[in-house]
Amino acid sequence: MGRENVGFSATFLYDKRMGRQHGMKILFTSLGCDKNLVDTEVMLGELAEEGFVFTDEEAEADIVIVNTCCFIRDAKEESIETILEMSELKKTGQIKALLVAGCLAQRYREEIQSEIPEVDAVLGISDIHSIAQAVKEILAGCARNHIGEGEKASGVRRRIVTTGGHYAYLKIAEGCDKRCTYCIIPKIRGSYRSVPMEELLKEARTLAGQGVRELVLVAQETTLYGVDLYGEKRLPELLEELCRIEGLHWIRLMYCYPEEITEKLVQVIKREPKICHYLDIPIQHASDAVLKRMGRRATGEGLKQIIGMLRREIPDICLRTTLISGFPGETEEDFIELYHFVNEMEFDRLGVFPYSEEEDTPAALLPDQIPDKVKEKRRDELMELQQEIAFEKADGRVGQVFEAVVEGYLPGEGVYAARTYMDAPNVDGYLFFTSDHEHDSGSFVRVKVSGSNGYDLTGVQIPDMDGRK
Repeated sequence: MGRENVGFSATFLYDKRMGRQHGMKILFTSLGCDKNLVDTEVMLGELAEEGFVFTDEEAEADIVIVNTCCFIRDAKEESIETILEMSELKKTGQIKALLVAGCLAQRYREEIQSEIPEVDAVLGISDIHSIAQAVKEILAGCARNHIGEGEKASGVRRRIVTTGGHYAYLKIAEGCDKRCTYCIIPKIRGSYRSVPMEELLKEARTLAGQGVRELVLVAQETTLYGVDLYGEKRLPELLEELCRIEGLHWIRLMYCYPEEITEKLVQVIKREPKICHYLDIPIQHASDAVLKRMGRRATGEGLKQIIGMLRREIPDICLRTTLISGFPGETEEDFIELYHFVNEMEFDRLGVFPYSEEEDTPAALLPDQIPDKVKEKRRDELMELQQEIAFEKADGRVGQVFEAVVEGYLPGEGVYAARTYMDAPNVDGYLFFTSDHEHDSGSFVRVKVSGSNGYDLTGVQIPDMDGRK
């Protein structure tokens, strides 16, 4: 999701007077994915409990905390650049303390300590609940560097939602057991560890009580939820229990490995009206040869069967996927096969990332590494194809009526921005609509689509079935 200063949202969710005992303001910069954002929200909650207040202005900050990402090279570079930028504030005396947390801290603790002396503390991903104690120790003159050892995943006691209040992410598991050859996540975040269901339900009820209406389930892989705790996949049961929570209106599933999707899961999605007919199924490629080198368990034909089954069972399902272009050894024939696959499958949403060579991964040692220009050219060709598919699909939705959740108002254009069930936060498009009535963010409305603009839709609000606006 990129760089985000999240202190602003937090300042309004607890009594600011608590912070007077410290007299310090914290700037919290969160980098990377939505799973990382959940960790940031947990740390904000821990700090709030100890009476710290937050700011999103560098000029006001006394302490800076950077929650880092290093999933791919670009993310690693962004994390390093952010730390170096904040270290300059420490050098000049503008801030009193600088802490680094997250994936980069977990993976490169010694390098951060030796090369960036302005960093006062390095906390690994399993140490996020110690963030407040770490800050207090630094203020007392004690440096702190701790990397946790893959402890069991657990729900959170304290958390400050930074997404605006009407939607929130629920991280249902930590780590991964897949061991894809290009991925460093298992080495950073450890093996797959499900959060106990009772803890997740308690957290979800708390979020719903705070006004969250859309719950987005995330993990490195959501489809395997429960296998480590219960000896079987328990995602369908978790979804059924979440659907019983009053106040939740939408439940959205992200990061579902296609080969792990079961008939039971599909039937729950069909049966429960709160579950969005939306699945994020990262497939990465369609050539059997490339999939094998990636360490993926799917095949091109198997993927076609899964996608076909999903569309037969849930005709209005919106399918999102991600691909990697230029994986080591990807031949022109492999790429053409992938291109034809994308053209045939017509995904509703699709992203393509050029292969990023990551140290300490098996893929980095594979022969026949692809030049960057070739990776990017193939990425561009796939995205041009997907653009045609997506624009045609958007045109085909003119005249349809969708329920949508309001995200905000654009006064300069006189329209509201909203998302349909086909649009996950921060990764998909918007439905821009006009209305004669005022709407708060998080409210649900019915909109008739009148046109499309690239990936986005335009429309007009229409009355509910009982005539209400």
